[in-house]
Amino acid sequence: MEWNFFFAQQAEKFLANRRLGDEFVVEPGTRAIRKLMGEEIAIDLKKTSGKWLGCYRVRVGKVRIIFSINFDRRIVLIEVVDNRGSVYR
Repeated sequence: MEWNFFFAQQAEKFLANRRLGDEFVVEPGTRAIRKLMGEEIAIDLKKTSGKWLGCYRVRVGKVRIIFSINFDRRIVLIEVVDNRGSVYR
């Protein structure tokens, strides 16, 4: 199962500023995909609404990752990575 992860500019900037590698986002993203495909995985995953309708949110400590998935093309677009209080603005 080969998935391609793409990062929006905001997500790349957040990771670079905090000196976090791509694996900070890719690992929870992979776990979220496995959960959406029916596996029993312990991950805080929710479908979003409002401005982010059609996306999903994963919680990693105080950081939130908002991403969209295209299952047909096996693409994950990381839209936003930010702290809990700032991510939904």
